[in-house]
Amino acid sequence: MCEMTKTVKDLLVEIRDVSELVIDLAYSSVLYDAEDIAEEVLELEAKSYELLNELRTIATLSVRRIEDAKKISAILQIANASQKMCSAAGDKSALVLRGYKLTKDIVKLILNHSEETILKLSVPENSQIAGKTLGEIRFQKLTGMRVIAIKRDLEWIFNVNRDTRIMRNDVLFVRGDPNMVPRVYEFVLGEKKELETAVELEIPELDRAVDILIEMKNLSELAVDLAYSSLIYGNEDVALEVVYLESTVDNLKFELEKSILLASKNLSDPSTLIPILELAHSSEQIADAAREIAEVLLKKMELPPIFKDAMKKTGEILVIATVCEDSKLQGKTLGEARVETNTGMHVIAVKRKGEWVTRPTANTRIFAGDILFAKGPRDGEKELANICATVKKQAL
Repeated sequence: MCEMTKTVKDLLVEIRDVSELVIDLAYSSVLYDAEDIAEEVLELEAKSYELLNELRTIATLSVRRIEDAKKISAILQIANASQKMCSAAGDKSALVLRGYKLTKDIVKLILNHSEETILKLSVPENSQIAGKTLGEIRFQKLTGMRVIAIKRDLEWIFNVNRDTRIMRNDVLFVRGDPNMVPRVYEFVLGEKKELETAVELEIPELDRAVDILIEMKNLSELAVDLAYSSLIYGNEDVALEVVYLESTVDNLKFELEKSILLASKNLSDPSTLIPILELAHSSEQIADAAREIAEVLLKKMELPPIFKDAMKKTGEILVIATVCEDSKLQGKTLGEARVETNTGMHVIAVKRKGEWVTRPTANTRIFAGDILFAKGPRDGEKELANICATVKKQAL
């Protein structure tokens, strides 16, 4: 029998890292009609299958009692849901390789309405950042975007932080504000890239469909983050939010399909709308998978301690923090309070009086009672809690 070189913990970490990255890359491959990124997605999808099969093998060998089987079944449900996300992402990228493209006007509109995008950049031999760490070059501070993964030869680096060194010929996957794309190109490649001017579509139903598509993408990705968070913190309220988000995404899909049908009457070639429908279907599948993860908690399935240990090893953590009265954030925008700069945490959503603000920007104003959902390095958790807490008044 061959010796297993990876533990269950190692596999859980890698499965989560792969599933999160592949969702980001798949969307970008369609947006930019990038066959190279699409091929990366399919490669990662295949890797997720391998990881899941290896996990199943190790899990089967470790079962001795019925109690063990119950714990392993919870882990396998989470892993299967993660693989379902990878499969949905693979379906997105398959569109690119099959020649289905979004029209340029739709791409411009999506970029104009989106708060984040993903870039793939290869570090040239003469790049000013080659041989330096992300901290030394102050990548995030100077570009407004952050490196979420690096591919070096055939190896992937997921746990990217300020001490990660950039090497020549590294392939960087960078996430952030679409308006910062020109700055990133110049910083990494030394060349200028102009942003294309956004347009408004002449077909109102199509414009509406694009808005719904972006909302579905944002909500489904938020559902994934919250699903994992609900298990890590054992928080059923957060798990129920995932159920709510999944239901919302389902309803939005029907609304999008209706808009697409109405828009198709005004197009000479309705087949150009296929990518929008497929992207919507993929977002629905991702939200479904997030619900499957959250249901591990809601159905009282027992999770072994190894799961939480594994999640602590992932590159980023998700933190939930409530903004208190008289905190440093009260009444300020995220940019004015320099939340990301001061804490290293990126606010991915805000819940305010039962309503969600997805993909908040530097101009999003924060108020007491807001619940912030932020991702970032583990050492940023305490800093975020401090900035959300009530400022202690000095005694007279």
